[in-house]
Amino acid sequence: MHHVLKRKAIFGGLPTTSFKSTTTKNTLISILVSYRRQHFSEMASRTYNDAIDTLNTLQTPFAVIEARRKAGIRPDANSVQEMRGYLARIGYSTSSDLEKLNIVHVAGTKGKGSTCAFVDSILSKWHQTKGIPKKVGLFTSPHLIAVRERIRINSRPISEEMFARYFFEVWDRLEDNSTVATDLVEPGTKPIYARYLTLMSYHVYLSEGVDVAIYETGIGGEYDATNVVERPVASGISTLGIDHVYVLGDTVDKIAWHKAGILKKGSPGFTIEQVGSAAEVLKNRAEEKGVDLKVLEVDQRLQGVRVRPDANFQKKNATLAIALAETALKKLDPDFKPDAAALPSEFVDGIEQVVWRGRCEVKEEDNIIWHVDGAHTVDSLKMAARWFVEETKTEGKGPKVLIFNQQGRSEAVDFLDGLCNTVKNADSTGQGFQHVIFCTNVTYATMGYKRDFVNHQYNPADIEKMTQQRIFAEKWASLDTSAKILVIPSIEEAINTARGLANSEGEDGSKVQALITGSLHLVGGALGILEKADAL
Repeated sequence: MHHVLKRKAIFGGLPTTSFKSTTTKNTLISILVSYRRQHFSEMASRTYNDAIDTLNTLQTPFAVIEARRKAGIRPDANSVQEMRGYLARIGYSTSSDLEKLNIVHVAGTKGKGSTCAFVDSILSKWHQTKGIPKKVGLFTSPHLIAVRERIRINSRPISEEMFARYFFEVWDRLEDNSTVATDLVEPGTKPIYARYLTLMSYHVYLSEGVDVAIYETGIGGEYDATNVVERPVASGISTLGIDHVYVLGDTVDKIAWHKAGILKKGSPGFTIEQVGSAAEVLKNRAEEKGVDLKVLEVDQRLQGVRVRPDANFQKKNATLAIALAETALKKLDPDFKPDAAALPSEFVDGIEQVVWRGRCEVKEEDNIIWHVDGAHTVDSLKMAARWFVEETKTEGKGPKVLIFNQQGRSEAVDFLDGLCNTVKNADSTGQGFQHVIFCTNVTYATMGYKRDFVNHQYNPADIEKMTQQRIFAEKWASLDTSAKILVIPSIEEAINTARGLANSEGEDGSKVQALITGSLHLVGGALGILEKADAL
């Protein structure tokens, strides 16, 4: 049974009039701390649901985000300093303790999640045959269905019981040591949502005896919460592009500067071929840091290996993962010796059998074939469209349906051109998507958000009015006048609408070809509904 919350978020009672651009930092902190304490004191139990509800109070409300944006406040070096302070509060050192985890650190705009999944899969296969490493940790974001998916051990999300136990252990340590390291963090505060989960992941992995952990950065690298690690086993930077412009900058070279922040002196660094300006920035930053940054070409040992999808971008991700996994195993397994001519069977199996949900997935129902691929940049959406085109070449000539959303990002409207034109140009008659559905990230039609999907960072009025979805619809109408466009308030209703189209238009035996793409929050919600699953 799904646990859900109504659309009014738990910050609904917080007076938004308090959050003006002139509000001082101390006032913001005191209001948030007071609210969170009130919420926590009312709780009698400590279940997984209690943990998620409490975690959701650590989200930064939309009004605060807007006030910071208007004031020009962005993450800076203090973000990492604060994480060090919080680590100290729960009893850990960034040097002696985090080094025990043998962290593989990965940043990038596109492919960083897939790269992490490949490394995790390879090391897990090595564990199965060699017994080394003992336990593999994988920390990624965002989650698709359940928050606990972000913290994995041996490729599986930690259980609800484990999540709740460690969540409240961290909470209690922060409460009991609220004045420790006051030079780094405000007394009595707690880290915001994503940082809390990062902090908790270190506690989980150290407590559970994980001896190698793969960490995907959240946003950027230099000021990301994961960048407290001082000596990673290896650092990798996947393909760079334009994303998170407000935080990272509006050019690829500015973004490259942030991503290169994970490179550390004394730790091997790897990247793949990048566009000229980004490559130059990475090279310069590596030299400044005293890092020997290796730029990798597609690994020739991948010939004959079934990389899915069979595309160059994914082979680049696999190449980066191979280098990172080899570097980790050189430290972990004294018997490991890389073979320049061929990949070990564990590496081949790890690459061929990797499971990374929400990316290039195909699911079939009676009269509809779902193609599901999270994509959040201009380039990744073009790749998703090309993948969809290739997949549907052999699946018949049924009507094409698109379900799309990208909430809270005004620039996302400009992503639609490539998505629309890629599909139209691939059709001999110029036919694009016959039906286009724009929906919000609200999970269910009547019950609202699944508890794990509650998100206070977006303007609730915009979601209620479907403001962003109407902007998307207007843009698509200008790109393809023949498309039938719908704006729908929830993921569940969007899926049911597509199923209805399949029932009415698939009577000739052809199956509707549906692409669900855009936000991973949309993709995760859709997979949860399609599979009736509580976690992936």
